[in-house]
Amino acid sequence: MFFSDFKRFETEIGGRPFIVETGKMAQLAGGSCLVRYGETNVLCAATMSAKPRDGIDFFPLSVDFEEKLYSVGKIPGSFQRREGRASEKAVLASRVIDRPIRPLFPKDMRNDVAVVATVMSVDQDCPPDMVAMLGVSIALSISEIPWRGPIAGVTVGLVDGEYVINPNAAQREKSRMSTVVASTAELVAMIEAGALEVTDEEMLNGILFGHAENQRLVAFIQSIADACGKAKIDFPSNDPPAEMYEEIKAFAIEDLRAALDTDDKRVRDERLKPIYEKVHAAFDEKYAAELPKIEDCLYKTQKYVVRRWLLDDGKRVDGRGIDELRPLNAEVDLLDRAHGSGMFTRGQTQVLTSTTLGPVSMDQKLDGIDEEESKRYIHHYNFPSFSVGETRPSRGPGRREIGHGALAERALLPVIPPVEEFPYAIRLVSEVLSSNGSTSQGAICGSTLSLMAAGVPIKAPVAGISCGLVTEGDRFMTMVDIQGLEDFFGDMDFKVAGTHAGITAIQMDLKIDGLTPAIIREALEKTHKARLHILDEIMLPVIPQPRAELSKYAPKMLTTTIPVEKISEVIGKQGKVIQKICAECNCKIDVEEDGKIFICAVDIDDAQRALFMVETIANDPEVGSIYKGVVTRLMDFGAFVEIAPGKEGLVHVSHLDVKRTERVEDVVSVGDEVIVKVREIDDQGRLNLSRREALIEVEGLVPENTISDAPRRPAPRRDDRRFDNRGPRR
Repeated sequence: MFFSDFKRFETEIGGRPFIVETGKMAQLAGGSCLVRYGETNVLCAATMSAKPRDGIDFFPLSVDFEEKLYSVGKIPGSFQRREGRASEKAVLASRVIDRPIRPLFPKDMRNDVAVVATVMSVDQDCPPDMVAMLGVSIALSISEIPWRGPIAGVTVGLVDGEYVINPNAAQREKSRMSTVVASTAELVAMIEAGALEVTDEEMLNGILFGHAENQRLVAFIQSIADACGKAKIDFPSNDPPAEMYEEIKAFAIEDLRAALDTDDKRVRDERLKPIYEKVHAAFDEKYAAELPKIEDCLYKTQKYVVRRWLLDDGKRVDGRGIDELRPLNAEVDLLDRAHGSGMFTRGQTQVLTSTTLGPVSMDQKLDGIDEEESKRYIHHYNFPSFSVGETRPSRGPGRREIGHGALAERALLPVIPPVEEFPYAIRLVSEVLSSNGSTSQGAICGSTLSLMAAGVPIKAPVAGISCGLVTEGDRFMTMVDIQGLEDFFGDMDFKVAGTHAGITAIQMDLKIDGLTPAIIREALEKTHKARLHILDEIMLPVIPQPRAELSKYAPKMLTTTIPVEKISEVIGKQGKVIQKICAECNCKIDVEEDGKIFICAVDIDDAQRALFMVETIANDPEVGSIYKGVVTRLMDFGAFVEIAPGKEGLVHVSHLDVKRTERVEDVVSVGDEVIVKVREIDDQGRLNLSRREALIEVEGLVPENTISDAPRRPAPRRDDRRFDNRGPRR
């Protein structure tokens, strides 16, 4: 065979074949494989640069999940007809792959590593993100790149009370949770979950169910590495020499302890500046060849101080108890013209969220490789540099902003009312005003406040909180509501959002290899207690339930459903009918293929008039109904009156007035608004109308031919509310 190194490996995941092919494609990459799961095919490649990158103090890893629209038989919709920048879903898939593999690389390595997962074919029953995660793990494991893998990942669903590995499309529709679990051979390395208010126990059991499957898959991947893996190469370490670190640590540790011991990030930063200057003055000359490593030593010393406080003394940087929350505050209605606004403050973390409502046609159109073509609930998250006291120019949302916005969106999606109950497109924008830890969870709390202030009838309020971790050997301790330093120097950021009833979203970031079940259970317990406190003591006292009415600046929406065969009549030739309704009623109308009609107007009266017109066109008028119409034509024998765009009838001259009429133009003119009653609908569907009978019924006028010498009966009592086409009067 031409491909002498070609090998094929096969197992089964979730009842579907999982096939790995190596030695055939992308052979110049450090490690590569084509992974097939059902009819989903993903090519994964991993490559490392030969030399470290100069002048950096971090490990340069890039992970790209590339969606190719040919994988689902689509031609890109862009002008160039080629794939452009990564979609938000591709960015999120890249992040899900990045998070479990990054901690397993040597922290002192500075060689660039690029991981690329190219989606080439998609079977909707076998989502490509999990295929890509497994493929990346295989590519890294068989490459020469130093890495302490492998890892494996699966999605866990909860369908009819049973846990399912990698649920198919039909099962995903019914599943109460979608939990991505990644694992090493022993530990849980990453969790990313969305759920319909599942309990802590249901979530924990689902995580452990996925972890058990991952351990089998890790063994499978290790067998591939044993069969065709390359020897791992050495790399130049970037860690400062041990004697250099110990010398600088001894010189600065007491000053650093004093500087770090405050609950104010601004004070801490000001205290650290002279310490850095003092250390550089003392050691720059001695370590002139390794100047960047002086600051590495200072960073490691701060990390040492914070971790010793937590592990040995149970002391937090800001003086709080281990399970104590920072000062909390919630407010609504901060923005005058926004349809809803809410701000949530936790210590020095502050997030302001605004809600904007619009017609359903304003939903976001998606051009991706899955079956979702649009979404009506959109959540955006912005993290400006001023929120951390920096001057970095804004260049649009990065991967972190996209990821945090998606987390907040996932947390709130289970409580967003369906379009049938609330026919609006909904956009939330969370602006981070100040950041000192866990802004994504602040965004969730602020968004709940904003939605309720806007009058969106959410099913339940949602709050979010984070839990941190510090480990040393078999010792560990968790702390709730971590601030920035505890995130930087700790081992975990375990974010959980939910309602009183249960969890709606989880995102877990780690700096260590993984977690034990005991740590996960403790984190779930602590975040459960904290989020209930936030809901009951902070958020609900400010706004206990969604407002009954929308903002006066929000569009008012009415809906109806008409027979499909009547859609063409409502739209009219070249759209003339619907355009006329929109112009007359100052509204916007969206018509769906199934006959659903969405009418949007700032003024509810305009929306109601438009709704009446649409229903009049779609539903044939009944004999006896009364309408307000406009005179369109005058004939010798009567006048034609339009009761809705495209729907008119004849008022015979004998039915124009309560008194005898000789000439039509003596009573009405073209353009006059008149009230008419449907007196007859002939075999051809033509309307015969009567202004005379409508005046008698609505205005209480007495027809001329009833006048006599007999005593007159009193006229019927007039209704003070004039008929205005909000609906027919019977």
